[in-house]
Order: sequence, then structure tokens, then C-alpha cells
Amino acid sequence: MPSIKILHSMAEAPDGLFLHSHSPFLSRAFWLALENSGAISNECGWWSQHLLLLDDEGQAMALLPLFIKSHNRGEYVFDHAWAQAYAHNGLDYYPRLVSAVPFTPVTGARVWLMAGVHLNDVLPLLLHGVRQIAEQINASSWHGLFLKAQDVVAFQQSGMPLALRHGCQFLWTDQDFGDFDGFLATMTAKRRKNIKAERAKITRAGISCRFIEGVDINADDWAFFYTCYARTYHIRGQRPYLNQAFFEQLGQNMPQHMTLQIAQLANGDQLAAALFFKDDQTLYGRYWGAVEDVDCLHFEVCYYQGISYALKHHLRYFDPGTQGEHKLLRGFSPAYTQSLHWLHDGQFMQAVQHYVKRERLGILAYYEEACAALPFKKLHDI
Repeated sequence: MPSIKILHSMAEAPDGLFLHSHSPFLSRAFWLALENSGAISNECGWWSQHLLLLDDEGQAMALLPLFIKSHNRGEYVFDHAWAQAYAHNGLDYYPRLVSAVPFTPVTGARVWLMAGVHLNDVLPLLLHGVRQIAEQINASSWHGLFLKAQDVVAFQQSGMPLALRHGCQFLWTDQDFGDFDGFLATMTAKRRKNIKAERAKITRAGISCRFIEGVDINADDWAFFYTCYARTYHIRGQRPYLNQAFFEQLGQNMPQHMTLQIAQLANGDQLAAALFFKDDQTLYGRYWGAVEDVDCLHFEVCYYQGISYALKHHLRYFDPGTQGEHKLLRGFSPAYTQSLHWLHDGQFMQAVQHYVKRERLGILAYYEEACAALPFKKLHDI
């Protein structure tokens, strides 16, 4: 009979589970950096309970990342209203169970599979394990965040009652633009003029940008980047989720998936930095910050330079991160995100299912409005 083993660290997982994943966020190196830096730990409210499924001979088949959470920070799918409803009815919403890539709102697979293993065959067993843990610790719920569309279907066919929740992010897609000028040529004259004006402000200020590939990022580069990254949190009165040790370990162990951009003045003074991840198809804009506030610098560093990089390196997609309608006017199209939710209490489960159905109407309307606001002369098939 298949069985489940609880792993408290990705270091315990068999190597074969990571061999077929091309996403930097599903690499063992990424997860070990989170663990070793203390970003995910019991003290931070991320209790690792990863479910390793073994066949009847004790060989690994699949792995579902699973955390016991005492909060919802670092997830980017917000369920504060659900927690408030529980509290209003005298119930505890925490602890809750979450399957997600911590601090990373990027769509992708959420189950590692050994070669020859199919998701539909293992999900019923993995989700049975989720429900067993929920019973043992009296967890209110389980949340699978930012699932890719194909996997959502498999989860829904697993036999576990699930509420499907939609969100909306923004994604740039190369439509055979060739170069940045080719990209601009597809836009309306007004938007083309505005983008050129924004970029001209940076040029007139004497600011230039350079990319440093992962293998060439040195200690001084990481120190400056972290100063910028931390400032984005400090100006909001918050502590950064991640520390410098996390980024430095990524640079040591997965440099092929990273590139760092630094913006500086002609005299060499550095102003801003942005860290991007990449795989064979997609550039991911994840973290940025600046030591000075300069008009349009964020657009240049986080969007226009990323588009130029994607075009130069023949990357099909550029995912600039979560939120921000301002991305629309700069050529990023709306894209649905999907998450799945299970609540132990039957009445609350029914209420959440009704909630996400109503919410979905609003997301659909927002998506259509966003599409109508795109700055292209004619809409491309994204």
C-alpha cells in the first residue's frame, strides 16, 4: 500500500523529484535557501509538513509542499475576510494549511513528480494526507495557491471538495516584436509617445542600466541590492520577508536562473537594483528597490529593461510580479490566476464556494476592462 512520509526540510527529499522541473522556484536550491536563511521556519509561522508519497515498495512517487501557518503573510491570496468570519462566529481560523511557493506569487506546478508518475494518480492520496493532518492539528482549511490551469483540473477531479478562486495579474508576451522598437510599433501613438518620454527622463538624468548575470554577481552587488530591497519595506514600516543571506545563497547555488540589474549615474553612483529570475521561457521580475526616488526610474528598471532583456534573450514571457494596473499601459496583458481552497467546516465551505462564485464575476469584469485598456493598436492573442 502507498504511504505518506512527512518531511520537515527539502533536504530530505529524493533528488529524482527535482530533475524534471525547469522553474527556478521549484528547484531544491531555492527552497533550501528559504530554509537555511530562516525565511521559512517554525519561528516565522511556517511549519514545514511536506507530504512525500511512497509506493508499496517504499520508493518516492510525489511530493506536495505543505505548511502549517499561523498567519497569511507572504502568500498574496488574501483571505482576511474569511478569518474575520471565523472569529465572528467564535471559531479559530488558525492554524491553516497552505501549499505554495513562499513569498512568490508565481503560477506553476505545486507537486513534484518522479518520472513516469501522473498527477491524477497521486493527488487523491496526497490530499487525503492533507485532510488527515488537518484533523490531527484541528486546522480550519487548506489553500493551494497560484496553481497552473492544467493542475487545477486534476485537483478538482481528486474527490476533495474545493472552491476555485480567481485573481488577475499581468504578463508580457513576445508577439515576434524583434526588438523594443518593434514592441513600441504595435502601440497607439499616444502610448508610444508616453513610453518614449518616460525613458527619455532617465536618459536626461544621466542614468544607465546594466545587467549582471548570476555567476558574475559579487558580494558588493548583493549588498547594494539588499539595501535597495530592504528600503522598499522600511519606507512602509515593515520588516523584509527575506534577508541578505537568502539572496547570497541563491547566487551561489542557482546562478543560472538569476540576473541582477543595477541603475547608476555617469559618475558611478548606484541608484537602484532589481533582481530577476529566469527559466527557458520566462523572465520573472521579483524584487526591486532604490536608494533615491527618481521619476520613472521604477518603470525603466522593472519593466522596460526587463522587456528589452526578454527580447534580447528570446524569452517568450515576462512576469513582472503581482498587482499594478499601471503595467497595462506599458504592454502587460491581464492573466488569470487560480487557487483552490478547502475548509473543514461544511457550512463555511459552502459559504466560501458562494463567495468565490460572486467574486469571480468581479474578476471577469476587471479582466475585460483591463483588456479594453491595453495600449496596442489591435489586441494580440495572448
